[in-house]
Amino acid sequence: MSQYDVVVIGSGPGGYVAAIRCSQLGLKTAIVEKDPSLGGTCLNRGCIPAKALLHAAEVLHEAQEGDKFGVKVASAEMDMNGLQAYRKRIVDELTGGIAYLMKKNKIDVHTGYGRLKGAGKVSVSSDSGETVLSCANVILATGSTVRDLPGVRFDGERIISSDEMLELNYVPKRVLVIGAGAVGTEFASAYKDYGSEVTLVEYADRLVPIEDADCSRELGKAFKKRKITVKTAHKVNEAKRRGKTVTVEIEKLKDGSKEKATFDVVLVAAGRAPVTEDLGLASAGLATDKRGLVAVNEWCETGAPGVYAIGDIIPTPWLAHVASAEGIMVAERIAGHKTMSIAYNRVPNCTYCRPEVASVGLTEAAAKEAGYTVKTSKFPFSAIGKAKILGDTAGFVKVVAAEEYDEILGVHICGPRATEAIAEACVALGAEATGEWYGSIMHAHPTLSETVQESLHQLMGHAIHI
Repeated sequence: MSQYDVVVIGSGPGGYVAAIRCSQLGLKTAIVEKDPSLGGTCLNRGCIPAKALLHAAEVLHEAQEGDKFGVKVASAEMDMNGLQAYRKRIVDELTGGIAYLMKKNKIDVHTGYGRLKGAGKVSVSSDSGETVLSCANVILATGSTVRDLPGVRFDGERIISSDEMLELNYVPKRVLVIGAGAVGTEFASAYKDYGSEVTLVEYADRLVPIEDADCSRELGKAFKKRKITVKTAHKVNEAKRRGKTVTVEIEKLKDGSKEKATFDVVLVAAGRAPVTEDLGLASAGLATDKRGLVAVNEWCETGAPGVYAIGDIIPTPWLAHVASAEGIMVAERIAGHKTMSIAYNRVPNCTYCRPEVASVGLTEAAAKEAGYTVKTSKFPFSAIGKAKILGDTAGFVKVVAAEEYDEILGVHICGPRATEAIAEACVALGAEATGEWYGSIMHAHPTLSETVQESLHQLMGHAIHI
C-alpha cells in the first residue's frame, strides 16, 4: 500500500493545480483520475474546447465581414471536420502538457475511479483491480457533470448536452438551446455564426441572469440584431424525438400559453450536477446536502479530519479559476504555509459569446440590496477608436461605486474582448480602489481598455470622449 502526504481525487483545474502546489511545497502527492486523460471536464469537455469552437466562429464572422476592412474573401463557411480536428489538437496538446507537469513535479498518477475508504485511505478501482493508497490528507476535486431536465431527457444524438454539442461534425439547420447562462449563450452564439437558425429559451426573465441587468439587456439587443430568437421567461415542458427531428413544447411563464416547435438538435444547457455519488463519503463520516454538495468551511475543510473538498462539489462559484484558487489555498494550508482565504465576492465571471460579457464585484441591484448608496457610469465602446478599428462597437463598460468613500464595488463589461479587460478590474477591486484613484491610472491608446478609464472619468463627472 502506497503512502502519501496528499492524494487528490480528480484532475480538473482544481485537482491538478492542487497536486502541483502540494508537490512544490515538498508533499509526497498522488492524483487519481477516472478518465484516460488528465484535465477534467474543463479541459476535455468544457472551457477549453468550447472556447476553441467560439474562436472558430469569430474567425468565420471576421472572414465573412472582410469587405468592411478592404479584405476580399471569395467565400467563407464552416468545415466541421476541420473544426473538430482543431478542437482535438488543442485538447490533446493541453492534456499532454498536464501529464508532463505531473512527471516534472514527481506526482504519481493513478488511473481509475477514486473513493474514500475510511480514515486515511483512498481506493482506486480500474480494469486491473483495486489499489489502496494510504495518505494523511485527501483533496476531493471530482467536479460536475451534465444534467438533463424532466421531460427533456438526453438521447445523445438529437437531445444532447454540451459534451455531444462539442463533437458535432455537421451544422444543424435548427437548434434549440435551453438555458441562457454562459454555456447556453456561448453555443447559441457559435452555432448562429456557423449558419444554424437558433432559438434560446431561458426560465429567468433575462439572458445571463447572474450578470448586471444592463449587460443582460445589451446582450439581448445584440442577439436580436443577429436574428437569434430569444424567449426569456419561458420553459420547455417536453421534447419528443421523431426520427431526425425533435418536437418541443414551450410555455410562456407569464400567461401559461404553450406552443409547439420542431428542431434538428436540442441542447440542454440548464445546469450541472456535482459528482459526489459513489465517492465513499459515508466511510469518512461525510454526507451531502439535497443538491449533492459537500459542506466546507472557509478553508475548504470538510467535517472529516484531513479531508478537503474544492471546485464544483462545494457551494462556491462553479468556475475553473475558483477551483484552481481553492486548490492552491488548500495545498498551502496542508503544508502549514500562511495563506489567505478566498474573496468569493470578487470572483470574475466571463461569458465568451458575441458580444462578450464579463464582470467582477457587485451588480447595481446587489449593491443597493447590500445597503450602499450607489453611483454608476456607463461608457460605450462606440466612442472608442480601437473598437471602431475592429468594427465591433456594441456594448459598454459599467462601473458601480459607493457614494460614500468612492469605493469601486463592481465593474461590468459587455462588448469586444470583455473577458480580457475584466482582469484589471479584478486588481482594482482587490486593492479596494476608489473611483478617483482608479480613473487616474493611465491606459494606453488606442486600446479597448480605454473604455474602462473613460467610464471611470464619467463616474467622476468629467468623461472626455462623449
